[in-house]
Amino acid sequence: MEPQRAVTVGPYRVGGGGPLLWICGPCVIESHDLTLRIAETLKSYVDRLGLQLMFKASFDKANRSSGKSFRGPGLQEGLKTLAAVKDATGLPVTTDIHECAQAAPAAEVCDVLQVPAFLARQTDLLEACGRTGRVVNVKKGQFMAPWDMKNVVAKLSEFGTGNVLLTERGTTFGYGMLVNDMRAVPWMQETGAPVIFDGTHSVQKPGALGDRTGGDRAMVPVVTRAAVAAGCDGVFLETHPRPDEAKSDGPNMIPLDVLPRVIAECVRVRAALNRPDDATAT
Repeated sequence: MEPQRAVTVGPYRVGGGGPLLWICGPCVIESHDLTLRIAETLKSYVDRLGLQLMFKASFDKANRSSGKSFRGPGLQEGLKTLAAVKDATGLPVTTDIHECAQAAPAAEVCDVLQVPAFLARQTDLLEACGRTGRVVNVKKGQFMAPWDMKNVVAKLSEFGTGNVLLTERGTTFGYGMLVNDMRAVPWMQETGAPVIFDGTHSVQKPGALGDRTGGDRAMVPVVTRAAVAAGCDGVFLETHPRPDEAKSDGPNMIPLDVLPRVIAECVRVRAALNRPDDATAT
């Protein structure tokens, strides 16, 4: 087992028993103004609750179920919006990339580059991300065993970065369903990388709505609390003021005004794990 390496993300330190990292924001950049409003609300939560929070939004959703689905503003306009979020709130930012050529320009704005689950084994994409010098967050493929993520960490090390986060986001279970094995958290932590739990995508039901992905947002707090209890180092939760009107992944997103309650529940679970009197209880 590798000793866990704490990773620096903006002003935060992730892993090694430190505070949880929260990665929050809308699934996709629907508009510049809406994205800024969400980010400013999240910043108010950071100030009120004392969180380590990084803002996330996608400039392009390249793996939509239908070719007619909304994808986002694209790389150039999307990065302008993410840069504006950073300037307005001071929060570190992340976005997912799908092609090698997107890594360098995204790294000019983003503190963390996110590799989607379907692309977790794509060596060229990992190399492009690793060469930027930014922290790289790789989501475990729905088709991968947790211990296979050691190969992802090894690849990124070969490409010059040890600043790696791994994200658990569910495993394919038959058709149209994902399940979470919470043992994935400590198993992936054995690579030495901090492990994030993605509560949003863990409750997806791929293709459940025909030409769209469905999901069960009521289960997001349930699986997220379980992951915090399992010892994850951070939590990924997508959020939107009106999820039912969102242009991507609405069934899985937490309403923005409900998010503080979900966070508070998880913080209490985390605090219970860290109580020194529990360590000697019989």
